[in-house]
Amino acid sequence: MIYLELLLGFLKVGCFTFGGAYSAIPLIRDVVLSCGWLSDEELSYMIAVSESTPGPIMVNLATYVGSSQAGFWGAVLATLAVVLPSFFVILLVMNLLNGILKSKYAQAVLQGLKPCMIGIILATGVYMTLHNCFPLAQDSKVDFRALLIVVVLAACMAVYRAFKKKKLSPILLIIASAALGILIY
Repeated sequence: MIYLELLLGFLKVGCFTFGGAYSAIPLIRDVVLSCGWLSDEELSYMIAVSESTPGPIMVNLATYVGSSQAGFWGAVLATLAVVLPSFFVILLVMNLLNGILKSKYAQAVLQGLKPCMIGIILATGVYMTLHNCFPLAQDSKVDFRALLIVVVLAACMAVYRAFKKKKLSPILLIIASAALGILIY
């Protein structure tokens, strides 16, 4: 009988909780206290422990409550019950998205968004470069160190592309800019 109670209680939590773990705590508290699985004080301690351990709070609480009430299989059942509703929703959404994304209209929208995203990223990069190298304030001077970093990185990209015939990895650019920043500043 405890297995059925754990299953139904944590399915309720998994199905009707929206907005993250902190919004789930009142529903978990209601289910746990109404079934008499933990006292209010024990539940408060377990919430604190669940927040400090790796993983989602709902899963940690379900696992602990299931374990304390019905051992290993109770922990497995409570954990599955709290996770399965989200899992099935994700499967449903992915199936719907796969069908939608194969549509020629969705592909046209995505192809139209690519230049927009490239423009936004490029505009942000240009703005940040100009703003940091050539400050707009009246008393500010050109930051030659920042300008040197930009020129060196641009030269590295051009040389790499000329010799390797491919683009330089963004991760290598980040590492190079961090190293240059440390050396210059």
